[in-house]
Amino acid sequence: MVHAVVLGAAGGIGQPVSLLLKTNPLITKLSLFDIVNTPGVAADLSHISTPAKVAGYLPPDDGLKKALEGAEIVVIPAGVPRKPGMTRDDLFKINAGIVRDLATAIATTAPNAFVLVISNPVNSTVPIVAEVFKKHNVYNPKRIFGVTTLDVVRASTFLAEVNGDVSAAPNVTVPVLGGHSGVTILPILSQAKPSLSANLAQTDVEALTKRIQFGGDEVVKAKDGAGSATLSMAYAGAEFASKILNAVKGSGEEIVTQTYISLEADPEGAKKVTEEIGTSLEYFSVSVKLGPNGVEKILPIGDLNDFEKGLLKAAIPELQDNIAKGCNFITAPKL
Repeated sequence: MVHAVVLGAAGGIGQPVSLLLKTNPLITKLSLFDIVNTPGVAADLSHISTPAKVAGYLPPDDGLKKALEGAEIVVIPAGVPRKPGMTRDDLFKINAGIVRDLATAIATTAPNAFVLVISNPVNSTVPIVAEVFKKHNVYNPKRIFGVTTLDVVRASTFLAEVNGDVSAAPNVTVPVLGGHSGVTILPILSQAKPSLSANLAQTDVEALTKRIQFGGDEVVKAKDGAGSATLSMAYAGAEFASKILNAVKGSGEEIVTQTYISLEADPEGAKKVTEEIGTSLEYFSVSVKLGPNGVEKILPIGDLNDFEKGLLKAAIPELQDNIAKGCNFITAPKL
């Protein structure tokens, strides 16, 4: 029996991710929370013939606490999307406060739940959740995840397109490391399986890399300012949640994926990654082996070519700034 919770369940990502979680046979209870419309979303989903019993909660009458009681996995797509003309700093100021308040509720009501952060900017919101949990003395870095699965999904899809066979996308794997915005997204195409065509020019590799890094802008432009990547993000969030649930279930299958985490989750693995990066970072999107307790092992980055080493060098200062911004939002003394 698994109790899953979606915080921000009535939004553009929240509704489709709730739908996909409702179809997961491992989930038997699905609680939805948002500031509006969740009873209606819950009623709609409750008509679907899958095991999960659905309930929707609003802020009055301790709705957030009621939604979180007994939660084992919490998915957070809450917040506002980035709109044309909005800077990432604008986005941060709005979403940071939302994530802080939700993290506080989780830390006090369901501190042992697996927490999957979708709310942007993930490079900063994951440190916010971690700092809140530290303040409440319930911090476990093995159980707090930034969902970067959309970058992995895009990399597989776009590489399959370049190879001329979109139908092969489900069988294409590309590790995507670093962070979850722009230049911090590091598609390691040299480690793709199946490997890149030897006939692919370096200019094509660079164009493919940029498309993976800035795929979100492609969607915003196509929606003509009316939205961002909601459906693909919901798919990615549900896929990552499924990996967590399967790992907890202990199916015997080795589950390896990429996710943005605190490297404290596995100090031994983190030591190797730090050597590979060449500097100390508290958070990084790495390949991890998942187990019943969350992060079981952080895996090495592996060999990078010169182009990828350049991408890594460019990503580090941005990541350092993003991480500091998230941590300082909670730890800096208030004036």
